[in-house]
Amino acid sequence: MGENNNNNNFNLPPGFRFYPTDEELVVHFLHRKATLLPCHPDVIPDLELNPYDPWDLDGKAMGEGNKWYYYSRMTQSRVTENGYWNPLGIDEPIFSNSGQKVGMKKLYVFFVGESPEEGTKTNWIMEEFRLSDSASSSSNSRTRRRSSKPDYSKWVVCRVYECDDDNDEGDSTELSCLDEVFLSLEDLDETSFPN
Repeated sequence: MGENNNNNNFNLPPGFRFYPTDEELVVHFLHRKATLLPCHPDVIPDLELNPYDPWDLDGKAMGEGNKWYYYSRMTQSRVTENGYWNPLGIDEPIFSNSGQKVGMKKLYVFFVGESPEEGTKTNWIMEEFRLSDSASSSSNSRTRRRSSKPDYSKWVVCRVYECDDDNDEGDSTELSCLDEVFLSLEDLDETSFPN
């Protein structure tokens, strides 16, 4: 699947790589999209979440290494042709360098099948980023003034990747990707966030 990932770097010059932090995805990319501001470089495409299974993102989403990035409209339905995205744990806040809450991240794991009872869990993970309520309400007030434009405050940006659990070559201390996700969620309970 990842044979031609370098061809997916839509507008990046040679030698540049796309490895944004969570904060950069929310502040530089998602917030600018929600407020209708230009984003340079404009590398993340708009995709509908529903039609694409995670292995179909190559060539459609912005690919860098084993990760794919795309904007999608916020939707309740996360069902694709061959499966569905099932939520993991609680939403994780995203903070700016100054300590301001700028967004939220929700984790999903992809299941092949039609229902939780019949589905088969895969190693595909999606991190869905959305603006925090305060950021999206300021976006709403700006987009209301331009009533002829669509409401971009309902956008999310997604980072999709496949966990590689094949690293278990007798080393029992190695955590799987999903174990690391669950451990990071447990750490949230012990963290105190500023008000």
